[in-house]
Amino acid sequence: MIRFTSRFSRRAAILAAAVAAALLGPLTAAPGQATEPVLVDPRPVPMLRRAVLVSDPLVRIGDLVENAGAVAAVPVFRAPDVGTTGSVSTALVLDALRPHRLFRVEVGDITEIEVTRAGRIVTVADIQARILQAFAGQYGLGEASNLTLTVERDVRPFAVEPTSHGELVVARSSYDPRSTRFDITFEVPGSQAARRVPLRFTGTLVEMTEAVIVTRAVQRGDVLKTTDVLIERRPRHEVPIDAASPRDRVAGLAIRQNLRAGQVIRRGDLTKPDLVRRDDTVTMIYEAPGLMLTTRGKAIESGAEGDMITAVNVQSKRTVQGIVTGAGQITLVSATPRVLAAAAVESAGSVPGASGPGALKPGE
Repeated sequence: MIRFTSRFSRRAAILAAAVAAALLGPLTAAPGQATEPVLVDPRPVPMLRRAVLVSDPLVRIGDLVENAGAVAAVPVFRAPDVGTTGSVSTALVLDALRPHRLFRVEVGDITEIEVTRAGRIVTVADIQARILQAFAGQYGLGEASNLTLTVERDVRPFAVEPTSHGELVVARSSYDPRSTRFDITFEVPGSQAARRVPLRFTGTLVEMTEAVIVTRAVQRGDVLKTTDVLIERRPRHEVPIDAASPRDRVAGLAIRQNLRAGQVIRRGDLTKPDLVRRDDTVTMIYEAPGLMLTTRGKAIESGAEGDMITAVNVQSKRTVQGIVTGAGQITLVSATPRVLAAAAVESAGSVPGASGPGALKPGE
């Protein structure tokens, strides 16, 4: 209760009470009348966030609390490593807010807050591709697509700051073509996080190339079939310089020497197959304008298509030379028509116009 100490003070108090009653009305609303309006704090209520993403090394109040007001920029925790996620309990957050006079914070059912530090991830594939790119065309190596990489230790992804746009830059590198071993160290300019990651890699780097191999053991003189050969990627140092190319025609050719299954075929291992073998009976042909004569002979030597070989006319016993033009067939180049015609007539039983493999066949 207020005590009034003078007449003047009492009159002033009565006057103030009357003015207040006129302006505000009675303290108790009459029945049927609206109650007095309640004054509401216009400031938004601070609310705890369930998960946050930060890019700085420090977590600030405004990151954790929505509507934090003037203290939003105040740091309270250290952020997790770049590209990783950590959590902090709600109790610890509220304890950190009390010194800054944030007592009335909406918590809801949140028991902890997940905090993620933003980062750009450098993947394992990025690291491997960068190693291949660094050595491609260097130290006598070919294109990156032909290189096979083996790293000695596990390659793991790592994160760099989102503001760091630098790529992996080669700081040091070396390669030994004899042992195929490499050693390379990278760095990421402008990234503090990358400095804490081991970016030195060692291992082997082998250039591969396509080679033609035999799928089975083959003997000298064997004619290769399509199923006898296969194109396979092999280390370049294991493939001879004169190896057959995948673009070369291999099927249908003969082998000059024995090859084991899986062995690389050299160009020198291939030859045209013999269409005529030594001691084979062959058909000898003589052609002239308007005339074609045939008779039988015996091959003295073997030969492939286009080879010049020697044969003996079995009727006249004369030795002639001819070019192999087909299987068991040679075209003469050193016999005269008269000699060959006599042999042909003789082999046909001296019957003009007789048919048979040694018959005279006039051309049209």
